[in-house]
Amino acid sequence: MTHIQEFSGRSALVTGAASGIGAACARMLAARGAGKLVLVDVDAAGMDALDLGPCEVHRIVGSVADEALWVGLDPLLAGLDHAVVNAGIGSGGQISSISLAEWRRVMAVNLDGAFLTLAHSLRAMADGPGSVVVVASTTGLKPVPGIGPYGVSKAAVAHMARIAAAENAEKGIRVNAIAPGGVDTAIWDEGEDFKALVAAVGREAAIARMAKTTPLRRFASSDEMADTICYLLGDGAANITGHVMVTDGGFTL
Repeated sequence: MTHIQEFSGRSALVTGAASGIGAACARMLAARGAGKLVLVDVDAAGMDALDLGPCEVHRIVGSVADEALWVGLDPLLAGLDHAVVNAGIGSGGQISSISLAEWRRVMAVNLDGAFLTLAHSLRAMADGPGSVVVVASTTGLKPVPGIGPYGVSKAAVAHMARIAAAENAEKGIRVNAIAPGGVDTAIWDEGEDFKALVAAVGREAAIARMAKTTPLRRFASSDEMADTICYLLGDGAANITGHVMVTDGGFTL
């Protein structure tokens, strides 16, 4: 059972916190009693717009792929209880046509940035206890044409979470991943195909049309994803580690 103040007095790190799943996680953690939040994103205005109540909030503007950012954050993260490894960017195009520069652009944020976030979070948790959720994707489980770098990066972070879970279980630190399917977030707005569809039918209709590819015929909301992430972070999931939880409306069936 989820308790409304289950994170009372605890500290949490959320990357990609300015919008979408990250912002929803920040709001939910604050609402459930978190005492200290460390938020990281390149979007300062998005983070500033978050109303997180009386919670102590540190808004860090920068890229998760910047190693110097994490070295500077280490003192602030000391004694960390929870982390949401969420920051990511999208990409489109066939593998045969993608440039190495585009491949590296995506990997720098989605994989290298996730590695730096996870590694520094685990060090901050020291000997535990603690919990981490890495945001992967069903595109890391099911091959979807046209998004090669994104799908590969998400497959990698899911496996990274499982390795980290095995390495840190004895310390009482749990590491899980969540693999969302379609979620109505701003990441879609980066794709040229989606932009064209929005121009033709409008954004709401575009999301509804894409949602028809799932058996439940719906895309999830960021709040729904945040609720699942908070479950995995919380004490109700105390016996769950090394798990990749799929929440996709049946997309991978």
